[in-house]
Amino acid sequence: MNPKVDFFFEKDTPWQSAYKQLRKIILDCGLIEELKWGVPCYTHNGKNVVLIHGFKDYSALLFHKGVLLKDTEGILVQQTENVQSARQIRFTREAQIQEMESTLKTYLYEAVEVEKAGLQVKLKKTSEFDMPEELQTKLDTDTEFKTAFEALTPGRQRGYMLYFSQPKQSKTRISRIEKSFPKILDGKGYNER
Repeated sequence: MNPKVDFFFEKDTPWQSAYKQLRKIILDCGLIEELKWGVPCYTHNGKNVVLIHGFKDYSALLFHKGVLLKDTEGILVQQTENVQSARQIRFTREAQIQEMESTLKTYLYEAVEVEKAGLQVKLKKTSEFDMPEELQTKLDTDTEFKTAFEALTPGRQRGYMLYFSQPKQSKTRISRIEKSFPKILDGKGYNER
């Protein structure tokens, strides 16, 4: 157990007991506990394998390369349509964790084997995502913006492309692009402070 992560398990949340059960199961599988993204993340040889997180209606294990797991039980969930690699196992009640302990360990051991084998998820390239027309126009007409946007990491570029394409109205897409300009110049993602 990593004391830097203890605060997460001590927080007063509806999932506190579930988190503690998940922690024990994961540590029983020999993974190293670290703090990443403000949540417990478990690694093997420095590679992220799984993390624990929770939401209003469920707690979850998130497997970083879950798309590569066999999912023999059909329990892995793609969090949103744009998530390419990670998959969750969700729990809506604490008893599910106890009922599934053996299955969870099987998935955890398989996830470790994926890392040991060096398997990689083939991610879509930024160019394969739909480019909102308003963003393309901004890139074509503003060289400062284009330089800053192209300097972003591919993940940040994809994040902005998805964020800009969500609104139905063109004026809202344009507004989002204009409001995001300072962050893009600073090299930050749309949801970074």
